[in-house]
Amino acid sequence: MVLPSLLVVFAAVTGVLGTPVIYDGRAQFSLKAADLDSSADPYLTGVKGSTQPASHYSTLLGKSAAPTPLWNKRVVPFLPFWTTPNEQPISVSIDNSSVFIPGSNPPQFGFRRTELIAQKNGSHTALVAEMEIGVSVFHFSIKLDEKRPLNYNHEYQIVFIEPNDGSHVFGIQLGSPFTNPTGSLPAKNAHSFKVLDHALNVLFTAPFTPGNWHNFAVQVDWDNRTLATLYSKDGSSLKAVTKVIPNLTTAAGTAGQGDFHFGVLKLPLVNPTDPPAQQGDVVNHGIQEGTTEGLIYSGVFVESVAKGISIGGSEVIKGIGH
Repeated sequence: MVLPSLLVVFAAVTGVLGTPVIYDGRAQFSLKAADLDSSADPYLTGVKGSTQPASHYSTLLGKSAAPTPLWNKRVVPFLPFWTTPNEQPISVSIDNSSVFIPGSNPPQFGFRRTELIAQKNGSHTALVAEMEIGVSVFHFSIKLDEKRPLNYNHEYQIVFIEPNDGSHVFGIQLGSPFTNPTGSLPAKNAHSFKVLDHALNVLFTAPFTPGNWHNFAVQVDWDNRTLATLYSKDGSSLKAVTKVIPNLTTAAGTAGQGDFHFGVLKLPLVNPTDPPAQQGDVVNHGIQEGTTEGLIYSGVFVESVAKGISIGGSEVIKGIGH
């Protein structure tokens, strides 16, 4: 018989965060495919192909796959290896039908893209105003989807904050950066994550090793327009891998704010048969293939640094540079 007092111990989840969480995008087990199709919280699922429902491109994995261990452990003193996840991973994929049609604008035939956009209480715009003030930290963990491998000859933009001008406050990139004319493929660092600032400078790189969860946190100071990056693998605590770095090319104030995206945005290769004026138009032109490709996400949330940065379990450190 388990004593009532021990039930509290069994319920103690070390993945509970120690700072104010502004947005929690960790997929609860109650979340279903129908919620993705209807763009229910915590995701706006409109960035996808126009011919299929959102659940065709984004798949809730339930208990068939383990999420990042960084936030998903229950530890009992006399059962130190007993763990239970408190979220389900989500696979985000693209195929040749992943042609996004943005409102009344033309289809984006150059891209293949599926992205989840953070939303809260049914609104992504209200959430932007709430989470992009002061200093906030954007957390996400990424794992290789071995059933849906990427084509590293292409550039992939997989996590970013996008203001209305189409730029990215910061971005995470995989693959071979798009060049016109096309360079040697795949590029040397194609199999590495690249953390980019607004001006597309590479702030940090890490090899995308198979079988591992790659955990990131990006600190954004919205007033001073700076960035800092933390990183770890699997269950290891996050550590700062950059100092505070100026990000001054991004616009100040609300013009520099935007939706928080994560998913798979695949850029084309230059099509040499296109007219020269179109060869650099990655949105509308270029070469794409029809294979199914994807990534697996977990541990997506945004926190304020009012009480520090969560680095794993219930561990908290001071904000970088604070």
